[in-house]
Amino acid sequence: MKTDRKDRIRRAKAARNAHKPRRLSQQAASPAPEGPRTPFHPGMDIPVLLETPRFLILDKPAGLAVHPGPSTQDSVETRLLPHPRGGPWLAHRLDADTSGCLLVARRKTALIEAQKAFQERQVRKLYWAVVVGDLPQDSGKIDAQLLRQSDASGWRMVVDPKGDESRTRWRVLGRGKGLCWVELELLTGRTHQARIHCAELGTPILGDPVYGTPAPDGSSLPGLHLLARSLELDLPSDTLSAQAPPPEFMAETLRAMGCESAVQS
Repeated sequence: MKTDRKDRIRRAKAARNAHKPRRLSQQAASPAPEGPRTPFHPGMDIPVLLETPRFLILDKPAGLAVHPGPSTQDSVETRLLPHPRGGPWLAHRLDADTSGCLLVARRKTALIEAQKAFQERQVRKLYWAVVVGDLPQDSGKIDAQLLRQSDASGWRMVVDPKGDESRTRWRVLGRGKGLCWVELELLTGRTHQARIHCAELGTPILGDPVYGTPAPDGSSLPGLHLLARSLELDLPSDTLSAQAPPPEFMAETLRAMGCESAVQS
């Protein structure tokens, strides 16, 4: 009898449940597949020399500032597409007229790591320059302390014993037509260091409007012949290395000097 009573109860429950809506099993919503993410706003690309999940090394064009300013809003910083979690961030800077390797951190931890490497001088930076004049030696090193000096017309860096330590190692890679193609290794990272050190040697960089000499015929100067040629960082998380080609106006000068290897490398 007990068995009959249990069967009646079971059949009654089954009848009630038959009229209830069935609850579907919950499934975790899978995110929609994400396509390739460009690091730039549409139509504002900059050539990328190296890309990793944490870093970019860009080939910054000559004439493009790294930060926006009063005279222009177009810059590397404004061209970079913001990430929802913050960044990206410039890990160092180049003068607007200097082209070549520029490091960008895509994560805050990567930025801190790169900044520490720059501060501790664990970064190897090589520059190429075309200088006006003929260096008497094939290589050397210049140690000239640099100080920022301002007046009513603006500011510039000057060699001054009160300034910051500033050291550059240089070597001649080619000569021709009253010009020298030189490699500069910046052992410190002062503002305008490469430009003022070349001028201090008596051979200013071709096209430098601040530390060079005006064009004798009054015409406009060519572009600044200074290239951040290569950048190397050996970080705990990444080993980064990239080389940038010379911009076309600099390549044209090097070809005219007979330095074809510079354009082909």
